[in-house]
Amino acid sequence: MMRLPPFRYLSAGSLDEAVALLAENAPYAVPVAGGTDLLPNMKRRQAEPGVLVALRGVPELIGVRGEAEAGLCIGAMTPLAEIAAHPALRAAFPALAEAADLVATPQVRRMATLAGNLCADTRCTFFDQTLQWRRSAGFCLKKDGTVCHVAEGGKRCWAVSSSDIAPVLCSLGATIRVVGPGGERILPVSDLYRDDGARPLATASAEILAEVRLPPGAGWRSAYLKLRRREAFDFPVLGVAAAVRLEGEIVREAGIAVGGVASRPLVLPEAQEALIGRALTEETIVAAAEAAARQPRPLENTDYPALYRKKLTRVYIRRALRRIAGLE
Repeated sequence: MMRLPPFRYLSAGSLDEAVALLAENAPYAVPVAGGTDLLPNMKRRQAEPGVLVALRGVPELIGVRGEAEAGLCIGAMTPLAEIAAHPALRAAFPALAEAADLVATPQVRRMATLAGNLCADTRCTFFDQTLQWRRSAGFCLKKDGTVCHVAEGGKRCWAVSSSDIAPVLCSLGATIRVVGPGGERILPVSDLYRDDGARPLATASAEILAEVRLPPGAGWRSAYLKLRRREAFDFPVLGVAAAVRLEGEIVREAGIAVGGVASRPLVLPEAQEALIGRALTEETIVAAAEAAARQPRPLENTDYPALYRKKLTRVYIRRALRRIAGLE
């Protein structure tokens, strides 16, 4: 049986209290939401925080607020199961509901939260192992070691982003509200991440992701597709999100983002440019898919060969855009 390491558990009753507790116990404290990613990592000693600040008792972080026409706000502690089933989200932003519904299992989705998935740790074949396995391999750059087993001559960690929600929100141009000791700030979801598998989040240690803000839903169509070996519960080894805002038959705004192939979600500007100002025809879709396949450079550090995942990027983007266009 894998046991949790020793830690202190502090429960916050408000957002301000949570920020204060994190600041008082920095750098050893981390926020805990549903715990479906953090606690298993702690059992494997992939993470060993000394203090957990629980956010379950902060009511302002839970729920979906507003109207789709003006832009919905989703509390960071909202369970994924609620997001997957929410009528307004399913109607205006189907890719977000689809992505939430594809995370893990029904039991996990009832516990796992929006912020938890956005802040899920990066993953790697050489890191997602037991403590004994990692010790025998000499550990790695992500924790306790000095070598990246994926690129042994490199000086950075190549562990990949494992969030299903992040590519969707990046494709929609969503923003997040982050609250810390210095106040709050609003930033694009893409700015939440750094291109560093060992330290993937760009937030400070005492900052908390409070909510996600979606754009006005009028005219937006979206889709999300996920590659994984076990359809029942695996993390994505490729997640493709596509979103377009149509005026009549013409694409006025477009967002294409992929996850599972780099240390952060990748926004694909060339693919977006191939769509804007054009009708969503088969020819346009093929051009966008070809452009999208050029940017991702996956490595051999998750399931399936890297070349296969790169080829599937083209295929999945084409399928997602065809679904949006009503062609399949």
